[in-house]
Amino acid sequence: MNNYIVLDIETTGLRPEQDKITEIGAVKIIDGDISEVFSRLINPQIQIPQIITEITGITNEMVKGSPDISVVLPEFIEFCEGYDIMGHNVRFDFSFLKYNAVTQKLKFNKNALDTLALARKFLKQISSRSLTNLCEYYSIEREHAHRGYDDAKATYKLYKRLKEDFWTEETADLFIPKPIHYKPAKQEAITPRQEKYLKDLISYHNIDFKEQINSLTKSQASRFIDKIISENGAIR
Repeated sequence: MNNYIVLDIETTGLRPEQDKITEIGAVKIIDGDISEVFSRLINPQIQIPQIITEITGITNEMVKGSPDISVVLPEFIEFCEGYDIMGHNVRFDFSFLKYNAVTQKLKFNKNALDTLALARKFLKQISSRSLTNLCEYYSIEREHAHRGYDDAKATYKLYKRLKEDFWTEETADLFIPKPIHYKPAKQEAITPRQEKYLKDLISYHNIDFKEQINSLTKSQASRFIDKIISENGAIR
């Protein structure tokens, strides 16, 4: 495995169907070395929770002028075209990317290798196999923890150390990327009652609403309604 993409995303939460991607960072590895970088901040179109800002350092102000996922994801999928992917707990990253790809009717089918799985297999003596702990264990420098590009680069360095220490003919199969799957939960369509109330809110507050209302899911409609009420108030 000498040619691949190492990726990391930052999000507003843990649930692909409800939370949003705020950053995608990745490095393209050719012949074992970094050849190209992908790093984009993404406007999630919702407020980033304070606790997430404290972890990632990504603020609402930072993403204010950034494109949304509908613009960035096609670019990233093109960046990954023809390559397997790698990440630390890569299933988490893939679930968000796949959910958004399905939503946008884009194809994103990949083989993946997980450095967390490798660390759990070979470094059982370490109490935590988080990326932070493993970087400390291997003295891997990471300028900005919990930022897409920096975490992707650190994961690439971690993989190289794990391969150096543990790859043998007997363990070789563990270093081969395998198909990764994520099937988003089926989303219910917006209800007629939600559609009417959302339209009434938009009209009442004179909001420039760019989403196609009748294509929203039930949960998306609920979040938009809550957001409008929290920012502008209910209809009186």
